[in-house]
Amino acid sequence: MEIKVLGPGCSNCNKLEKVVDEVTKELGITDPVQKVSDIKEMLSYGIMSTPALVINGKVKFSGRVPSKDEIKKYLQGESGASSCGCDSGCCQ
Repeated sequence: MEIKVLGPGCSNCNKLEKVVDEVTKELGITDPVQKVSDIKEMLSYGIMSTPALVINGKVKFSGRVPSKDEIKKYLQGESGASSCGCDSGCCQ
């Protein structure tokens, strides 16, 4: 599984990286969490705000720090929520 946290290093970016690390440990996921701070690479995902979470090449969240439960759902492949978390599908 490819897991990336996109962000320049702001406090929310660091917080997201920490929460994702905690969740992967809780779930027994051994794949490394990659921190991406290169602006060109971040822009290649089409995000407009950080932090963002990318799982297997798909942006799952952008512009906020999701809850541990939300992150778990995405890592387990169980969520049908939109990338903004509104569950209406408007953003996908």
